[in-house]
Amino acid sequence: MNSSLPKYQLLENQIEQSIMAGRWRCGERLPSIRTLCQLHGCAKITIQHALQRLEAKGVIESRERAGFFVTYRNEEFDRPGEVERIESPKPVSVSELFRDIMTRSAAFDLTPSIQSGEMPQGIVQLNRSIGRALRRQKGDYQYYDEPAGDHGLRTQLAGLFSKRGWNTDASELCVTSGCQQSLFLALLTVCSEGDIVAVESPGFYGVLQLLEQLKLKVIEVPTSLQAGMDIAALADVLKCWDVRACVVSPAFATPSGATMPTEARKRLLELAEEHDLAIIEDDIYADTGWLGVPDTLKSLDQTGRVIHCSSLSKVLSRDLRLGWVSGGRWHSRILQMKLTSQLASSRFVQQGVESYIRDGDYAAFVRKLRLRLRDQRDQLLEYLAAWPLSVRTTAPQGGLTVWVELPEKVNTIDIYSRALDEGIVITPGSLFSVSERFGNCLRMSFAHPWDNHRRQALKRILELIQDQ
Repeated sequence: MNSSLPKYQLLENQIEQSIMAGRWRCGERLPSIRTLCQLHGCAKITIQHALQRLEAKGVIESRERAGFFVTYRNEEFDRPGEVERIESPKPVSVSELFRDIMTRSAAFDLTPSIQSGEMPQGIVQLNRSIGRALRRQKGDYQYYDEPAGDHGLRTQLAGLFSKRGWNTDASELCVTSGCQQSLFLALLTVCSEGDIVAVESPGFYGVLQLLEQLKLKVIEVPTSLQAGMDIAALADVLKCWDVRACVVSPAFATPSGATMPTEARKRLLELAEEHDLAIIEDDIYADTGWLGVPDTLKSLDQTGRVIHCSSLSKVLSRDLRLGWVSGGRWHSRILQMKLTSQLASSRFVQQGVESYIRDGDYAAFVRKLRLRLRDQRDQLLEYLAAWPLSVRTTAPQGGLTVWVELPEKVNTIDIYSRALDEGIVITPGSLFSVSERFGNCLRMSFAHPWDNHRRQALKRILELIQDQ
């Protein structure tokens, strides 16, 4: 970059290059002028001048009282990546690293030992709703809830799904203790020991843990970091192997934040019919989308082949162990499996959450959360863009994480061990595969505010990378 250029022009070029590279995508709002001033250390008039020049080029547009929005569309970011060599199905062996990270409760925080910030008002209100439900308990506290869960809560959840294209009702939902249990019940129901399950790669390591526990084989299907699972690659897999189930996250998948296009979703369901396949939809991040919440994959399901799994833990609280599953053609069997593994869920927690949704508190909380997550994502990507080394990142429109690809020589497992000695916990890319891949990658979360402790942790991670 030519440092002799005026500062506003340098900033203009930097923002334009970020947009061209997919940092911000068409329709997305840029950070506020105030945020840009803080991030770049520039005066307000400098930021305004740079944005006006970009608007004159047609790259962005100004919307009254709403800010600046990207109008440039890069079709390249909507295409799936190249199909990589697919390895044969194999048993799963989850690394000790995964267990170590989970015992530290650190999957989404660089500095889990340092607690900062006040509890959001929406969570305070949730606690009040649960407290009121507990106080309302009378003699019925001595009775179990019905196995499917509180009918009122399931009705409220069905109402939320109707806004995402899925017209369902309480009878099609079963309350669980979280999305992980929902996924477990789904896999336990449709698979037998030794069966093959297709997963995204990189994909959710929690699914790999379940496959290991259930003694299932995994086949990893390449993904586009923008569009999710490569459906053409999955079609090739299904021609070669007898796959029993496929686990996908169509909306803001971890670790990349990818969202599967509608046509790919339709083709996935066609393949499910052709090959007698169960599709297990992990929908846990959908409500975080700040440009809109995608419809569920379940909304396209006409034959009951999609098992929908989700929870509120990633949106409301990790301590709120409350999820659900809708099992399609396998629903009655899933209910039976839940009955044998967990007789019932907490009644007063369900009733508290039901009133929280019914009274509009959940919708209000999520609206604020999405804005906060978008700003925290913007800050993280700004910090990473300033690193003096070759770094490629995703720019998701929702979820809690970005995928960071570092130079090939970087060994993030080694960095994990060294950072841990200083109280910093990172999530190495190799966790998201069983094929010893992604060793130079990291999943980084923007779930928490970038206070001084977390900014210093990012700085220290860079130093550790440079020391390798």
